[in-house]
Amino acid sequence: MNNQIVYNLFYMFKERNFTVLRFNFRGVGRSQGEFDHGAGELADAASALDWMQSVHADARGCWIAGFSFGAWIGMQLLMRRPEVEGFMSIAPPANLHDFSFLAPCPSSGLIVHGDRDRVALPKDTQVLVDKLKTQKGIVIDHTIVPGANHFFEGQVDELIGICANYLDKRLGRDQGAGKGEESAA
Repeated sequence: MNNQIVYNLFYMFKERNFTVLRFNFRGVGRSQGEFDHGAGELADAASALDWMQSVHADARGCWIAGFSFGAWIGMQLLMRRPEVEGFMSIAPPANLHDFSFLAPCPSSGLIVHGDRDRVALPKDTQVLVDKLKTQKGIVIDHTIVPGANHFFEGQVDELIGICANYLDKRLGRDQGAGKGEESAA
């Protein structure tokens, strides 16, 4: 949760009056438990969202944002939670994890990756994007950041700008304006 991308996404949502939660998966940082190859981490994300919704039941909407492994988990959570109205998937590792569960994908969203990513390979991310774009009823915005590696070193501000512009567009707001409350996990 202290990753530069996750940290900046948190504040990007918060600046738009979302109630926001960022957390570590089991076994990361000071979290209890051990890495569970996705199953336990999905349970962690679902529990976090359940808790957040229980303390903020009046939220008008819900978004999911994730980076790398967290993007994979976030997309799985999206499939199980019909209240999620949008997503941001940053550097989804389509070459390392199976994303075939996104058939059909229930929400429109944003996928961003760098063209120099050596962890989440751009060609595999493009295949994922192309597959999602064929689905009816959703719109996938896709941005490739030139020169960016997996961690968007030296380009995090550009990444967050892309995400902020997308969110503002989806919410029908002028850039940086925020009224009302929503939640993001």
